[in-house]
Amino acid sequence: MGIYGALTTAVSGLSAQSYALENISGNIANSSTTAYKRTDTAFQDLVTDSSGAKTQTSGSVAAYSQATNNVQGTVTASESDTSIAISGDGYFLVQDSSGATNGETNFTGTDLYTRRGDFELDKNDNLVNGAGYYLVGNRVSDSGTASSTAEVIDISDDEIYPAKATSTVNYEASLPTVPQTENYDSTDSSSYLLESTVGSTISADDADSFLESSVSGGSVTVYDANGTAQDLTLRWAKTSNADSTAGTDDTWSLYYLSDSTATGTETAWTQIDADSGTAGTQGYVFENGKLTTPSSGATTVTDLTIDGTSYGDVTLKHGSGLTQYANSEGTVSTSKLTQDGVASGEMTGLAIEDGGALVATYSNGKTKTLYEIPVATFAADNQLKQLDGGAFAMTEASGTPTLVSGSSIVGSAIEESNVDIADEFTKLIVTQQAYSANTRVVTTANSMMDDVLQMLR
Repeated sequence: MGIYGALTTAVSGLSAQSYALENISGNIANSSTTAYKRTDTAFQDLVTDSSGAKTQTSGSVAAYSQATNNVQGTVTASESDTSIAISGDGYFLVQDSSGATNGETNFTGTDLYTRRGDFELDKNDNLVNGAGYYLVGNRVSDSGTASSTAEVIDISDDEIYPAKATSTVNYEASLPTVPQTENYDSTDSSSYLLESTVGSTISADDADSFLESSVSGGSVTVYDANGTAQDLTLRWAKTSNADSTAGTDDTWSLYYLSDSTATGTETAWTQIDADSGTAGTQGYVFENGKLTTPSSGATTVTDLTIDGTSYGDVTLKHGSGLTQYANSEGTVSTSKLTQDGVASGEMTGLAIEDGGALVATYSNGKTKTLYEIPVATFAADNQLKQLDGGAFAMTEASGTPTLVSGSSIVGSAIEESNVDIADEFTKLIVTQQAYSANTRVVTTANSMMDDVLQMLR
């Protein structure tokens, strides 16, 4: 091998240590870069050909990079509700932009992978991270089912929560055996009963008398298809007491305020038919405190109309939650009075929750899951091709990605670089010393060459 071989080996050492210095420099430069994965340097010896073990000489050295994609950085809290991190293995699916048409962003259609999760909404309602990559997710339907095909997240169609007409009112309450109406007389068991002459509708002229013979059943806001809101006000009036001799049970009539502006003979209160399958308007019947009519625990209010606005047919659901028991206060105790309609609302907030659900909050108090964010895993993370901005591309060596749920996603968080500055400075010292040592070999070999040349003079 000789002096020339020693020079060549020293030069390869200088080149290898310079390569290591490049990686160290890049790591230190990106020590504050979100989700940056440091690049380590490994060395490989190159042995010259020889005829036997006793004639072998130390060969040159080559340097190559070692990825640390599988080494997680520290996950820290973020003030942004759309920043996310992954705790454990995996990558977010993202796509790069291919330009814009009429102000709308076009995408390459090719999935890339990143752990950089500092996503924010851009002007086109896409979620883009600090490196310019756009987040991909599975669209969630109104029924709550996530699509099997991932797409670039676009919430431009979700800024308004559409109005929904009320179709069901859930009403559970306990009625008093003896309602203490304004007409209540503790010595007269019929004083609190509604007169038998009162029909299924009550005029404005008779409203005061009706109020004196009934108790409040609560109220709930209902909505029509346009989101118009109106209070559905309910009142209960007991019409008969149970009579074991006659074989009758406790009977009640439920009314709602159908026209708050009614005057004279105009209808102000309308009775709700407990059993529309029977002729006439039926009352609610209780046997030993339990509801027997309607037998199904539900009834339909046909063409519910309040102050001239029709809300269509509305189902009134009681289940087993409507009862009649003794109550010393003589009032209706309401445990549930809700409905399924809603007014339209504007988006007031957007957040990615733990587990990867992208949830919007609206001014009408509603929330809606818009997307589920998947996580891609690889059999060989460190074989991914590194791209600018903390993104990676699939390679043959990395294998194809496996998409799993986003259960490992942490909301309102980001992953820091996995660079340890102290460790990098230690490597820097070792690299510097190794580089200097290789220069000494070059100097020594040069001196020896000079000695050889002096022999010829």
